[in-house]
Amino acid sequence: MTAVEGNVVDIPTDDGTADAYLARPGDGNAHPAVLLYMDAFGLRPQLRAMADRLAGEGYTVLVPNVFYRHGRAPVVELPEFIDPGARPEIFQHLGPIMKSLTPDRAMRDADACLRWLADCASVADGPVGVTGYCMGAALALRTAGTYPDRVAAAAGFHGGNLATEGPQSPHLVAGNVTAELYFGHADRDPGMPAEQQERLEAALTGAGVRHRCEVYAGAHHGYTQADTAAYAPEATERHWQELLGLLKRNL
Repeated sequence: MTAVEGNVVDIPTDDGTADAYLARPGDGNAHPAVLLYMDAFGLRPQLRAMADRLAGEGYTVLVPNVFYRHGRAPVVELPEFIDPGARPEIFQHLGPIMKSLTPDRAMRDADACLRWLADCASVADGPVGVTGYCMGAALALRTAGTYPDRVAAAAGFHGGNLATEGPQSPHLVAGNVTAELYFGHADRDPGMPAEQQERLEAALTGAGVRHRCEVYAGAHHGYTQADTAAYAPEATERHWQELLGLLKRNL
């Protein structure tokens, strides 16, 4: 692990300015880029720490506040330890914000982030990797399918509603994906039941996408997030090994 530098940056978008966290190795060199998509709780110390860990492995990591249309991070006030079961008002605030991030808006923002990374002096030439958590897993999949010429690897962890029967389901971009994909499902996640797991697997296989989908036994939705009640240390370390392997193979 190398020393890491991190700072807040602003990303110009079609709809304004998105604040983001940029983490990079402190050696002054350009490194492959990773776009890290937040969970619904947003850009906070936990996600900065995850970006720092990735940067320590030799990547320049951008974590955009995808809710920037509602303000700079933190968009919603959060406790240091997040237990949604004990604090239902958190999702009462977050629900409308999440719904307002339509696929079209999200992919316009993805384009802005990818263009910003392409111009960043800390980023090496070449395609990027993408990883996402909870709602960010859907954003990672959509980004891989919307910008296949720019994304070489994409991963999603404890994502929900990745393969619904709806007309805008994320899995419907499978036919456009050229990246290698990895998904680590939580087996105790009502948002990604067996039928959706099977639908996602069938779509990726049918489209000839290089991929692996795995179920993390005993893990709950949000298992990688150490500041929440869902955190599972063993599943989290497994996620790191899979993510780092994916990025190493493709970037």
